[in-house]
Amino acid sequence: MNPHRYCVVGHPVEHSRSPWIHARFAQLTGEPVEYGKLLAPLDGFTATVQRFREEGGRGCNVTLPFKFEAASMANTLSDRARLAGACNTLRFDAQGVFGDNTDGAGLVRDIASAGVAIARREMLLVGAGGAGAGVLGPLLQARPSRLVIANRTPAKAQALVDSHAGLARAQSVDLVSCGLDAVPGAFDIVINASASSIAGGGVPVEASVLRPGALAYDMMYGPAAQGFLDWARAHGATPRDGLGMLVEQAAESFFVWRGVRPDTGPVLAELRALLAAG
Repeated sequence: MNPHRYCVVGHPVEHSRSPWIHARFAQLTGEPVEYGKLLAPLDGFTATVQRFREEGGRGCNVTLPFKFEAASMANTLSDRARLAGACNTLRFDAQGVFGDNTDGAGLVRDIASAGVAIARREMLLVGAGGAGAGVLGPLLQARPSRLVIANRTPAKAQALVDSHAGLARAQSVDLVSCGLDAVPGAFDIVINASASSIAGGGVPVEASVLRPGALAYDMMYGPAAQGFLDWARAHGATPRDGLGMLVEQAAESFFVWRGVRPDTGPVLAELRALLAAG
């Protein structure tokens, strides 16, 4: 059987680990998947994806800066993609283009794999951009007691609170917003979804947000996350980077495409070893 073609689309895209991850998923599951990288011009995302589909592509992952554009390209959205207003997964079939967002599911699964329970805990989400919007719905569905969104522009955080208010009520979660300099209290779980790590900036919140032993999670991984992880460790928190989230969200995308859920544990272990070896 000829392999079915998938890819990751972004700008830039050469750094992506997704082809390696999906190649391992294909090997482990026996699925006939071929997965590559596709660089899209900043003004040519839709045309690039349409061409890939016309050439036989079955679906794609979408990375920065195209996740919002991907949502507008899909003619059908999953509930979590509709709530986020952004897609990181597109599937092409006879019904058209189906858009999903697997980032939040990947984050929640990775936090669980670290042995940390979200339910009835207090959580701080730093950043109200696309990354924060993409994970907020699944975080609320995991039912923390309180979830605070802190952002440099408080109005942007409040907009996320407003768009997710119904889900927060349904899950009995106290969902509030604040500015970075006015975070109320300390938290069991602190997630950095801001651009501070990728931009090489400092940690955007004070160490007072960390309860002793709190999980401090940066959605980036590798050198970009190191400053945040060092900060967390220095202040008595448990640091974790986003590599596990990367693998878990990829597995969720694989399931959306193939209906098969790969075993993520060995793939994450292999990828950590690969990165550590340089």
